[in-house]
Amino acid sequence: MADVQEVQNGAAPEKAPATAASFTGMKPQLLVEAPKATDAVQFYKTAFGAVEIGRSVETKRKAEQELPLISCAQLEIAGSTFLVSDVSGDSAAAQTVGTGCVLCLETEDVEAAVAKAVSAGAVAEGELAEGNGACCGERVGKVKDPYGFTWLICSPVKKCAGVEA
Repeated sequence: MADVQEVQNGAAPEKAPATAASFTGMKPQLLVEAPKATDAVQFYKTAFGAVEIGRSVETKRKAEQELPLISCAQLEIAGSTFLVSDVSGDSAAAQTVGTGCVLCLETEDVEAAVAKAVSAGAVAEGELAEGNGACCGERVGKVKDPYGFTWLICSPVKKCAGVEA
């Protein structure tokens, strides 16, 4: 009974302070409907110049699958790393496929980058925005990739109100 703390007057029991965590990086993971991760990796290479750093595949596969599913493909664009994974319908993560994430890429030539993404299979959304409507860059284009993710393609960030670039 020594572990039980009594809470009086609605006060929460005191907790030990949490140990500070130190992070060395962050890698967004894009979950795509299985078995499309292989195609998604190729799209990101073609459309955005991604470089594949590594890949791990699931060792088990169903009879109807030509290729094993990708557990994790690690890609890099402009020094930033992200992951792409197949998610099958029987996975709890399947509900999050292609939603809740916008990825931003910076380039000096927004028009050419949007055109390259569209030629690789993305769909342009709206017109290029300029000035104040351009997400802190001078220009921004928006595309949706074939796997449901939205990408903002922006000119380099100058300076936002209260934010240093």
